[in-house]
This record gives sequence, C-alpha cells and structure tokens, in this order.
Amino acid sequence: MGVTAPAVSAAPSTGSTVESDFYIPPSPLPAGSPGDVIRSEPSHLALSVPGIGGPLPGAATRIMYRSNDSNGEANAVTGTYIDPAAAWTGPGPRPLVVLAPGTQGQGDQCAPSKMLNNVITYTPPLGFMVEYEVLAAYSLLSQGYGVVITDYEGLGTPGAHTYVNRASEAHAVLDAARAAQNLQGTKISADGPVAAYGYSQGGGAAAAAAELADEYAPEMNLVGTYAGAPPADLKATLEQVDGTILTGVIGYTLNGLLNSDPGLQPIIDENINDAGKAMLNLVANQCVGETILNVGLHRTNEYTKTGEPLSVVLDRLPVAQEILAKNKIGERTPNAPVLIQSGTSDDIVPHGQAVGLAGDWCGKGATVQLSAAQVPAIVPGSGAGHLIPDILGLGEAQNWIKDRFYGVPAPSNC
Repeated sequence: MGVTAPAVSAAPSTGSTVESDFYIPPSPLPAGSPGDVIRSEPSHLALSVPGIGGPLPGAATRIMYRSNDSNGEANAVTGTYIDPAAAWTGPGPRPLVVLAPGTQGQGDQCAPSKMLNNVITYTPPLGFMVEYEVLAAYSLLSQGYGVVITDYEGLGTPGAHTYVNRASEAHAVLDAARAAQNLQGTKISADGPVAAYGYSQGGGAAAAAAELADEYAPEMNLVGTYAGAPPADLKATLEQVDGTILTGVIGYTLNGLLNSDPGLQPIIDENINDAGKAMLNLVANQCVGETILNVGLHRTNEYTKTGEPLSVVLDRLPVAQEILAKNKIGERTPNAPVLIQSGTSDDIVPHGQAVGLAGDWCGKGATVQLSAAQVPAIVPGSGAGHLIPDILGLGEAQNWIKDRFYGVPAPSNC
C-alpha cells in the first residue's frame, strides 16, 4: 500500500519523470559546493500508508547532490530524504539522522533510493534482494527524526560503486546530511543537530564520516555517530571474510579501488587469474543476495595466479599496502561522541579491529563507547556472527542516538 505525497523542493531542482534519467548527472556538474542539491523528485515508498497529515512513515524525496570522490574531484551522489510524519517532542529543532546503508551490492539496481520503491526485487535466476535498511530507517522516523539515506558514489549513478572506500563514503554521508538540510519546505532546519548511523559497510562509512567531519564539514552540528561492525581495517577484514558467504564483497572492494586508484590495474592483471577477473566482472552488476549465491564460500586462492589467498598476494605488494593503509579508519579524531558495536564472534568483520578502532580514537581523546555483543560462534562463515549483533544491538544504538539528541552526556569506556 502507499501514496505518493508532494515532495519537498530544492533550489535548484530540475527533477525528472523517468527514473533512469534521474540518475545520470548533468555534464558538466553545475558549479557549487558539496551538499548542494542538483535535482530532486518525489519518491514513492513501497512500505507506506495514508495518514491524516500525509503518508506514514513520511514523505520521501529522491535527491541527487554534489559531493567529492576520494581524490577530491566533484561528483554526483543520489539518495533519499524522508520527512517524518511523527512529531518531534524533544528539545530544540527537529534532528536529522543520515543513514549509511550496509552492503547492498555493486549493481546500479541495488541503490537504496531505488530499492525503497520496491523493498523486495527478484531478477531470474538468482537476483533476489530485500532492502533491509527499512527496519532501522522506519524506527528512526517513528521517533520524529528526519532521515536521509545515501546511495554512496557509483550506486545508481554511472561508474563503479566505491565500496568501503573511506574518503568517498565519508564525503557521501556528510554531503547527504548537507543536502537534506538544503532542501526547502521540510520539517528539519538548515543547522539542526545531525547524527550518523550505520552497520557493517554503513558502520565503516559512518565511522569515516565521524572522524572526517571536523575537517570536511566543520559547520555541521554533528552530535554523535553510531558505527556498528565497522570495517576500519580492510586488510584484517579481507583475511576474515575470505571463504565466507560474503567472499564476493572482496570483488566489490577491488572493483571500487580500481575506480579510485587506477594504478592498481597492473597489479590485478599480474596477479588475478581468468576466474578472478570473471568474478570481478560478475559481481560488478549484482546485488548482494545474488553475489552470495554465486560467489559465497569460495576462497580467493581460486582467483590468484599463484593459488595463494589474495591477502597473502597483497602483503608483498607495496602499492597495494599503501592503498589499504589510506583507507584505514582511525587515523583522525571524531569531534563528537561515537558508539561502536561489534560482536565478539563476528565472522565477517573482525571484532579485534573494532576494538582497535576504539583504542585509536580513545588515544586521541575522543568520547567512545565500545559495546561488545557476547554472541557465541554460530556456523562460522555463514554471516550469523555478523547479522545477529546487528539485530540485538538495534535498541541500544537507537537509544544512544536519542540520548545525543536529548542532550544526555555521552558515556565512554575509554
């Protein structure tokens, strides 16, 4: 069920009546600043019901906004802003949460701004996808917050999605918040409080935004960040995820790094065999469900010319190590409190590197609460150790965000 309500407007707003046209940025990009809205149009939420004052849980607007890639070049990123139907009963202006989504895939069809219009999609034979972020988004909306969900660079828009790229994702998250606050006719203010929120890929993106905000968006009133299972150390995550149901995200990562760091191409050509190159091409156009079914439980030693795991190959290549190092989160200092959640038996994103991230930030004087979910190992490699803490931690994460908006002093176990 659902109704399409009038969307809020942006200045400038060119709009579009054809979805595919919406995602093609103007060339050249209009002059402006990060967070400027390039175009917007109404977006019909698949899970929506009519309400007296408008649709529930809110009126959605598809947006394209100006951002920067990891090399500092201007780009266009898409997303969705949802203006909440629920009242805001807390202190001060209505807050905004920028939701950094978890792994969606690498195909343009996987963009959350598209998936929110369907929630469930299926393309034969194996292309099944569910937009699971509606759980977190709708829960946040029910508390009266505005919610903006970024698609990240290259997801929906032309070019490769720069999966788990620290700078690119941080920019996309922070500029999504700016874009939402730049929209006219919404229930949020242009300078109200903002929180970043994400788990897994989204946890890394939110964490990267938290530590870059002071430098990249100093004007933003960022009051806190929830970073669940953040892949802060790609090297450690690569070693752990290899051979699990999510082996294919290594393909997403390599494809994204090839987009942002073309100097990696000779390394791929020299070290990845034909099966590996076929895998990279395959996952580049898939959503995560299809990638799990195609590549899950395979190991990267099937894809290297030497038969070694990819992590071993990359270990002896200085250029690869340099690229992994510059994508490490924890080298900067968040300017607002952070909650890090991680399962002690996470079989996808290592718990140890989440502990390391908390230690890095604590050592720099940040306010950090590390919450470890004591979940026993359940079928290692199945992703259960990664998924269960996400579900169990939802209440803690959202209560922590609420406390930041209500001005409660942030806890720290540094």
